[in-house]
Amino acid sequence: MSALPATPNPELHVPGTLRWSAQTHVGRVRANNEDAFLALTFDAEGVRRLGKVGEGGLAAGDYLFAVSDGMGGAKSGEFASRIAVDQITRLLPRNYRQDVIGLATSFGDILSEVFTRTHAEVSKLGASYEECRGMGATLTLAWFKPGWLYFGHVGDSRLYYLPRTGGGMRQLSHDDTHVGWLRRQGKLNEREERTHPRRNLLSKALGAGHQFVEPQIGAVGCEAGDRFLLCSDGLMDGFWDHALADRLGAPALDAATLVADAVAESGRDNTTAVLVEIGE
Repeated sequence: MSALPATPNPELHVPGTLRWSAQTHVGRVRANNEDAFLALTFDAEGVRRLGKVGEGGLAAGDYLFAVSDGMGGAKSGEFASRIAVDQITRLLPRNYRQDVIGLATSFGDILSEVFTRTHAEVSKLGASYEECRGMGATLTLAWFKPGWLYFGHVGDSRLYYLPRTGGGMRQLSHDDTHVGWLRRQGKLNEREERTHPRRNLLSKALGAGHQFVEPQIGAVGCEAGDRFLLCSDGLMDGFWDHALADRLGAPALDAATLVADAVAESGRDNTTAVLVEIGE
């Protein structure tokens, strides 16, 4: 894991606000929704869950958004994804308070601890109850502080970044699948990736029988006008890369529209999106 910056780059205009929207949909095939998303703000005093749509300032506290896609028999996948987002709510505010009182803990260490503890909790419940055996979840989270996004990721949910200054849409997260690895190595194109019979077979997940979890951890400097999208694989199933990039670049966009359009195009899986835009 590479070292992450602790303070914003002074050359960047440090933004003061962000806007968000979130939506989840069961899709047109599944009987229950195994996706979950999280939107919250926290400071030294505590944590507050946020609604699906809103706007807030970064001066008073941090903001965190997450998407988790559960897996398992019956409703255990639904249970696993909710465990993942609930663990974040308990763990990150505690570390914020440690940061305020001056304890030297890096953001990378904090995020790694969140994933390690969440993995342990999902694994413990999966081993304790027959109806939860083998359950697991993906987790992609984005933690916003003035001037920076810190992110952590396990699984095949995704985090996309569209910078204001151009350069095109970037996928910040790496799909934890063999097929995703082949795509990153240039051995598959997008069409081959989307039709590969093993495209949904995860090499990493929280729980799901994995002994250890090693999350991807990273950071991106933020400027006003930057956009970030967290989504489950149901959303990607509805959009090719170029179509999603076009949508993210549209002047007026919200998560509800993205999800509705993806479900209309595919709808074979649960579909979830959290869209965050950095403001002045």
